[in-house]
Amino acid sequence: MSSNFLNRELSWLAFNKRVLEEAYNENHPILERLNFLSISGSNLDEFFMVRVAGLKGQIDGDVFLPSIDGLLPEETMQKVLQESKRLKEKQNDCWIRILSNLKKNKVDILSFNKLVKLDKNWLRNFFTKSVFPLLTPVAVDPAHPFPFVPNLGLCMVLKLKNNKNRKLIKVVIPFAKGLPKFIKFKNTYNFFKLEDLIVMFIKDLFPEFKFISYGTFRIIRDSDIEFIDEAEDLVTTFENQLRKRRYGRVILLEISKTMPKDLKSMIVRTLKIKYDYILKFEHLLDIGSLSEIYKKCSNKLKWREYKPRFPERIADANDDCFSAIRKKDMIIHHPYESFDVVVKFLRQAAKDKKVLVIKQTIYRTAKGNNEIIEALVEAAEEGKSVTALLEIKARFDEEANIKVARYLKRYGVQVVYGSVELKTHAKVSLVVRKERNGLNTYVHFGTGNYHINTAKVYTDLSLFTCNELIAKDTQNFFNMATGYSSPKKWNYLSIAPFNLRQDIIGLINQEIRYKKSGNNGEIWLKCNSLVDEEIINALYYASKNNVRVELIVRGICCLKPQIKGLSENIYVKSIVGRFLEHSRIYCFSNGKRMPSTFAKVFISSADIMPRNFDRRYEVMVPILNKTVHKQILQQIMVANLNEKVQAWKMKGDGSYTRVIPRKDSISAHQYFMKNPSLSGRGESIKYDRPQEIILKK
Repeated sequence: MSSNFLNRELSWLAFNKRVLEEAYNENHPILERLNFLSISGSNLDEFFMVRVAGLKGQIDGDVFLPSIDGLLPEETMQKVLQESKRLKEKQNDCWIRILSNLKKNKVDILSFNKLVKLDKNWLRNFFTKSVFPLLTPVAVDPAHPFPFVPNLGLCMVLKLKNNKNRKLIKVVIPFAKGLPKFIKFKNTYNFFKLEDLIVMFIKDLFPEFKFISYGTFRIIRDSDIEFIDEAEDLVTTFENQLRKRRYGRVILLEISKTMPKDLKSMIVRTLKIKYDYILKFEHLLDIGSLSEIYKKCSNKLKWREYKPRFPERIADANDDCFSAIRKKDMIIHHPYESFDVVVKFLRQAAKDKKVLVIKQTIYRTAKGNNEIIEALVEAAEEGKSVTALLEIKARFDEEANIKVARYLKRYGVQVVYGSVELKTHAKVSLVVRKERNGLNTYVHFGTGNYHINTAKVYTDLSLFTCNELIAKDTQNFFNMATGYSSPKKWNYLSIAPFNLRQDIIGLINQEIRYKKSGNNGEIWLKCNSLVDEEIINALYYASKNNVRVELIVRGICCLKPQIKGLSENIYVKSIVGRFLEHSRIYCFSNGKRMPSTFAKVFISSADIMPRNFDRRYEVMVPILNKTVHKQILQQIMVANLNEKVQAWKMKGDGSYTRVIPRKDSISAHQYFMKNPSLSGRGESIKYDRPQEIILKK
């Protein structure tokens, strides 16, 4: 009997295939195609570092716990490795195609024999000053053990012959962290691969040896952090675990196809890795490193820079955020509208003498000049009570967040790490201000992180409100997370891990009751991942009761749509384009035909995954203001549901096909870039309701 669910890992690989397909998309500028290829490579690296590492740990530990689709860890691993190999091969094929197009635009990867003597002198000078000092060749023999290779470490292995005694030696050269994989040549947009440059000047490294052959290899290590709940000091324990990440067990070995057999055997024998976990490729091992070329090339071959609009509401309120929020709830649609308004909100709070208290969650922040962090520091220096609920367990940002925590503490910010068992993933900011009528509380909720850089490329929503009951819930949320208080009830907010899952299931069941009573029942959900078994089963039950369900799921989707008798009323699409779809929006028709002014609309920090409901602090907030409600439901959601240019339709077997656009089709991204002030005018977009699909048994 087949499962009603799709495998999570295979669904993620299907998502990364869609990312890779954008690298083949000839409608994009050539460097943007290169960037999509690089992103697909980095995505796959992280997938192995965490998800595949977890599977391998289960297999090695003889754990036989099946995944949501019923597959045992070893069965999932076999399928994952097969799909990953195919994906890697397609990435290499894509690279050759893109390189051919790059050459037409005077961007090339050069070979040594194409250069004149003067150019060789430039390269020699670069090698001597910028590469040679960072290389540490290690001979591999009884006196010299195989060198340690860190996670994602790219290495060369060489075979050389002594000119005097004719003896062969084998040498490994790990690439130091500061070394670029691609060397930009002079003032051109031409590049050299680092390993080619090393081979060119191998005599500088080994003057008494003759070069025989070489190959490259790369390893991926287990990078998930195990944490002991009883740890006395959260930061110290995490710092120790971060050091161990570099030494995690080897999960995957990637080897160049051209590597001689004896060199390959030496590496495999030393690393003690099974054949199943070895992948061979002809061209590039580190696909993610192609981002170096993207960053160093002309902007003429990229998308034209987009400058987001600053919300008119703030300007209309004489540049006063608090005045604008008091007048009416405000929604900001990133990246079309600037994240600067969030920064301005905190900056104004820091300087305003009437502001007494600021509370802020922090999950991921921008490196370098971070205006959010600086605003909190400024507020603390002004004598305000400032609390940062900072999550140091944010994967791959742990080290950066520890540094941020110490920096904030240095200037008097009260830093709290939340719960040991739960990650603080909610995106909430709270400001208490003393006004004529007493204390007034202003709140910001986000679907994305307080990260000024990702806010330029992620589609997210920011809600500003001073609703008293929502503000009271928010105060209770912070008190719960910082002091383990237990609020007796919530007025408007749904909070994980307490009531969020059940509230969503309750909203789904309400649509079923409406449908059974002869009214309409309809659900629109937009999220990044749909994995939670209870929610999926609730959606299946809704479908069986003729509730129409429209899902926009960018990444993992374990639900099977369009299966007769199970999900014939469920439609799933994924949007992959210029911006990364990141907002979580949950809409329920409330018995009316969508889109309706009577619908219940929510935004959230949470995806529909067990980890979000059970192991994280998350928040879902209702949209109460009519104008904001219209903006989200009848503009943003309708535009995404109408999307045909960058959309993929999901089939019941987990595969995806591109939606074929009409001549007049416009992508949601293009639409909002051209109409960034649409939300300010409160206009609606006509909903292009999809045609019904003829189902097969």
